[in-house]
Amino acid sequence: MKMYFGVTIPILRGCIRHLNGSSVTCRCRITWKRNYSFYRDDVKKVRAVLNPDISKIRNIGIMAHIDAGKTTTTERMLYYSGYTRALGDVDDGDTVTDYMTQERERGITIQSAAVTFDWKDHRINLIDTPGHVDFTLEVERALRVLDGAVAVFDASAGVQAQTMTVWRQAKKHQIPCVCFLNKMDKPAASLNYSIDSIRTKLKTNPVLIQIPIGSGKGFTGLVDLITRQKMVWLGNSLTDDGRDFEIRALQASEDPEMLQAVTEARGALIEQVADLDDEFAELLLGDYGENFDAVPAGKLQEAIRRVTLARKGVPVLCGSSLKNKGVQPLLDAITAYLPAPNERHHDVARWYKDDLSALAFKVVHDKQRGPLVFVRIYSGCMKAQSAVHNINRNGTERMSRLLLPFADQHIEIPSLSAGNIGLTVGLKHTVTGDTIVSSKASAAAALRRAQNETKSDKSSHRESSLVLAGVEVPEPVFFCSIEPPSMAKQADLEHALNCLQREDPSLKVKTDPDSGQTILCGMGELHIEIIHDRIKREYNIETHLGPLQVAYRETILQSASATDMLDRTLGDKRHLVNVELTVHPWTESGTSCDITFEEEVKAQLPADVREAVENGVQSAYLQGPLMGFPVQGVQTVIQHASLESGTSAAMVSACVSRCMLKALRQAGGQVLEPVMDLEVTLWEEHLSPVLGDLAQRRGTVRDIQSRQEDKVLLATVPLAEMMGYSTVMRTLTSGNATFSLQLSSYESMNTHDQNILVNKMAGLT
Repeated sequence: MKMYFGVTIPILRGCIRHLNGSSVTCRCRITWKRNYSFYRDDVKKVRAVLNPDISKIRNIGIMAHIDAGKTTTTERMLYYSGYTRALGDVDDGDTVTDYMTQERERGITIQSAAVTFDWKDHRINLIDTPGHVDFTLEVERALRVLDGAVAVFDASAGVQAQTMTVWRQAKKHQIPCVCFLNKMDKPAASLNYSIDSIRTKLKTNPVLIQIPIGSGKGFTGLVDLITRQKMVWLGNSLTDDGRDFEIRALQASEDPEMLQAVTEARGALIEQVADLDDEFAELLLGDYGENFDAVPAGKLQEAIRRVTLARKGVPVLCGSSLKNKGVQPLLDAITAYLPAPNERHHDVARWYKDDLSALAFKVVHDKQRGPLVFVRIYSGCMKAQSAVHNINRNGTERMSRLLLPFADQHIEIPSLSAGNIGLTVGLKHTVTGDTIVSSKASAAAALRRAQNETKSDKSSHRESSLVLAGVEVPEPVFFCSIEPPSMAKQADLEHALNCLQREDPSLKVKTDPDSGQTILCGMGELHIEIIHDRIKREYNIETHLGPLQVAYRETILQSASATDMLDRTLGDKRHLVNVELTVHPWTESGTSCDITFEEEVKAQLPADVREAVENGVQSAYLQGPLMGFPVQGVQTVIQHASLESGTSAAMVSACVSRCMLKALRQAGGQVLEPVMDLEVTLWEEHLSPVLGDLAQRRGTVRDIQSRQEDKVLLATVPLAEMMGYSTVMRTLTSGNATFSLQLSSYESMNTHDQNILVNKMAGLT
């Protein structure tokens, strides 16, 4: 490192510096942290226009399978838009959005990172999301607040396991998408294979608007089918940064075969868009029925935009982010085809009108500034140094500062308008999924507008009218105990876990009632490992983790009835409760439980007593009779409940819970284990040992497919058998296979395996 005028200038590998008129070439490698506060003049900061017109805003996310190239694509976008002055690399650990130590060491994205930049005359708020299934909640809560998404594909692999997961999440939130076929420079890259996999696996219409020039190492550019223009990137050296490319009309004289292919592909594109968009079909038949080639590029682009916004099809582009090809047209496609915030219809924004309504979708803890809350503003304007009302917490907090996010570097701003994504400082009680408004009065006014519009009563629409829908947090599948190095560090550990839980709602922390141990519950081995590492590095606590265990569930095999009576005198009060209930296997919803009352019982019990009964049933569902795991797939019918006047609600709940335990034991317990969908991509010569290993793990093979020169093994396997699978997989395939796991369902264990598990948990084996 060298100091010039008080500024640290990082010396990069292979760079040339001109100092005092002489050239100095350096080839050392230094890991450095970006500092965006000392940009050169040719590197942009956020424009003076802090609140651009809402029609010029694009809130987008980058989503894909692991290693498809999300972070690399994001890095190129920042470079070409002028917000960074060097191309970062995932392998070198110097990318903007992967700023956590764990991300740079592992070369994966763990936390979704937001960056704000301008492309031409548009403001783009971009979120780079993780691809690993353990961090799927990060994708979910990012997509919840975005208006569009870019799905990145490995052109040699097409649609992969996690691609389908994130696509389902985007579909759930009705988010229009653009597809980017990355890695077109790989020898096995195939445009046709990728298009077919998008059509068959994602059940959508891929609208191809570009075709590549060359393939594999010969990939040099692309042809835009809309404008019939050829884009060729100049230079083939490794130092080429992709800024220099040539755009020109395709000439028949230089490449007649390419011109023929483009003509056919454009004709197919026009026919496809006409099938998907009635307005374009009418224009085509009316004005260009005899000559499709005469269709103006502008009219075709408008039709593709309508198809994209209606989610009838997805534009497909191609390129190679690592080789700096195709990212600039992708940025153009984002602004051309994905919606502005005012093109997405949100009822809440309409009811609040010009008053503030925003959703907190992520919390990050900063050692100096405390909790930083990411918010998406749906209506009104958010200002620094102002008080806001949290509807979910029913409390008012003061926001001290407002920031524009740029990964781990932020820019302070005075205000932010509707449609933007911002970062707030000072909201100490706000958590993920909370709705923030300007005041109680504005919330009441919005509720009145909603009632007038829907002609509904106040009570039934209070939640849907006032509160923005949050995100569904998946249940954890792994858990283990965590202990501090000494009792003196117990309070510090609790503080660290509270902060991490607030950042990551998929992390659950509970205390074992028998042993008093702290139990850490997460989404997978990697998730638990990352949490443990963060506690060590960020909070300086050397914790000890117990062995990883699987989160089983329990259910019942048959119906059973039970009665119970509680008669207890505390002080001068007698508490007397009689309960009779029946439990049944419930097949309507295998992942939850149900509570119903006989009509006579429901009519005679006051509301507070019914609530106490329900609380007792719910507490019994939390611990099953066999091994103490949560119960699912059970319906409870309350047939009789009576109590003496003055009996407390706690006594009612205790009696019902005890009665439930009796009934569950009589009904015969059944252990349910989590079963995972496994997808393994491997060479054919490694198929036999992998299949043999799966058979030993109680796995069931569903299908073996071909993907270019590789084989794709699809199977289901119990999660309990997958401990340390990555190490075994590397050994069996010499490191030439990749796999992904995803929770499929909870299934009943056979009697033999269940008895072994029960004895093991009881310490008998």
